[in-house]
Amino acid sequence: MSMSRPAQVLRASLPFAALLACDPTAPTHEEPGHLCGPTTAKVASVIDGDTIVLTTGEKVRYLMVDTPEITSGKHDCFGEEAHRYNEDLVLGQEITLTYDVECTDKYGRLLAYVEAPDGEINTLLVDRGFACVLYIPPNGAAREAEFADLELKARQSKAGLWGACADPTCD
Repeated sequence: MSMSRPAQVLRASLPFAALLACDPTAPTHEEPGHLCGPTTAKVASVIDGDTIVLTTGEKVRYLMVDTPEITSGKHDCFGEEAHRYNEDLVLGQEITLTYDVECTDKYGRLLAYVEAPDGEINTLLVDRGFACVLYIPPNGAAREAEFADLELKARQSKAGLWGACADPTCD
């Protein structure tokens, strides 16, 4: 009894597929950036509204958000409030990091969505008016509309910086 060509190809590829299924480090399209850095960590310090330092010393920049500046001599309106809010949510907390397409930025910081006990920090910052949306492709492509909607709602309700600042900026 002879096998058809598709059956032969399927049969020949099964051992390879089985090897991939058994290897938890094998890259998949469903898990972009999964090898970027730790997936769980503890937060040692908070630099500003959108950047933290892990106990490992690694810096993490939140994807899709930009908070008013308080570093490098800048003190933007609502920058201190964004820093304090971020600190309240993550300092000393065990967090979960989810990566997208690119692992790091030009400053060597990990780029991630950060989940803490109170929820995903990236979306909370935008939803509550502590941050503007900062979309830098290719990261965030799948969530761009979600974040834009959150910012629009925050603007319309004058939440956070949208109600407190005469000229809201997140540069």
